[in-house]
Amino acid sequence: MARRICYNKLWKLLIDKNMTRTELREKSGISTVSLAKLGKNESVTIDVLLKVCNGIDCDICDILETVNE
Repeated sequence: MARRICYNKLWKLLIDKNMTRTELREKSGISTVSLAKLGKNESVTIDVLLKVCNGIDCDICDILETVNE
């Protein structure tokens, strides 16, 4: 069975931090295109993921997981 990336952990973390997606984009310095890809559980570069982690002070394992399709 194939696995895919899921960013639900990121969205839950934003709720916990009382932060909007726009604030995430501004703090992390990612583009609107990258943010849209995250919202659709699409692939983004490791650089984008690191920017997100730096922007909200977390680790990669805090923002994504793999799930069965």
